Amino acid sequence: MTTFTLADVRERTYKSRDAWWTVFLVDPLASRLVVWTANRTAITPNQITFGAGVLGAGSAVAFAMGSWPWLVLGAVLFHLSFVLDCMDGKIARLKGTGSVFGAWVDFVFDRIRFFGCMMALLVGQWAVTGQAVYLILAPVAVFVDLLRYLNGAQVAKTRQSMREKLREAAAGGEVDASVADPECTEPAVGAAPEAEGEEGAERVVFMEEALREDPSLDREQVYARAKAEGLRVVDVHAGFSDRMGWYERLRRWLLRSRVRPHLFSGIEFEMFVCVVAPLTAVLAAVWPGTTLIVPVTVLSCAGLLAFESAIVYKLWMATRDFTRELSRLQGRA
Repeated sequence: MTTFTLADVRERTYKSRDAWWTVFLVDPLASRLVVWTANRTAITPNQITFGAGVLGAGSAVAFAMGSWPWLVLGAVLFHLSFVLDCMDGKIARLKGTGSVFGAWVDFVFDRIRFFGCMMALLVGQWAVTGQAVYLILAPVAVFVDLLRYLNGAQVAKTRQSMREKLREAAAGGEVDASVADPECTEPAVGAAPEAEGEEGAERVVFMEEALREDPSLDREQVYARAKAEGLRVVDVHAGFSDRMGWYERLRRWLLRSRVRPHLFSGIEFEMFVCVVAPLTAVLAAVWPGTTLIVPVTVLSCAGLLAFESAIVYKLWMATRDFTRELSRLQGRA
């Protein structure tokens, strides 16, 4: 029987970069629980996902009760449910038992858990306090959460479209500079193959992919490695990096601890709304009726919107560099 170690979990299941909440507040516990679970039980990832859902339901019930001891309990249960949510994927990768359907189940349960707990928290506080601000915050938080999912998906599709066009241009094809609407396109029939395999094609390396495959690299190292291998670097984020020189320094500093530069992502948003905000209810033990649920939720929405705006700005800069790189590959610049 295979015996897994903590080193195995770190090597085979840790992402090269992750949300700081996960890196510092989840992985240290989840990884050790994964070692015990993988070595001593036959529990499957889907069963762990179900367990996370049960804890999430318990969190929602606690939030709905409204008083500060219940809010604290709800926050603890929500965090533990997220720990389990991280464990299922780690065990699947560790044992090679993951499935496409399992990934779908994990995603759906995660969304249901967060939506249910957030609504239970805010509506529960309205029922207890009678303050309409909680009812106003509920749809705002739902909108912000939905926006970041829609934006993330569309940004990813647009970036993928740009990479495909640049690959086709590197392979010698004629490519239109416009990036088509991802919702209205279908895979091209007979599209150009990868640049490296096409006879006479220019051999290129994409900066974005090189940094994603090895986050420890910086832009200068990618250029040096490409030059040594006779490759041409295609960088659609050159404009953003040149204008935001501090970003590269921040990225390298954060990656020493596996933390991604997107410091307030969906994970932090969920944790601040459903863990940090209800935990502030402990203030009620000293000053009855005092919580910081409203300001923490408002600041969480603002933080997520700020980082989503930064992503959009970076994408806009990338589209400008995309046109320049495409012209270079097609010999027009």
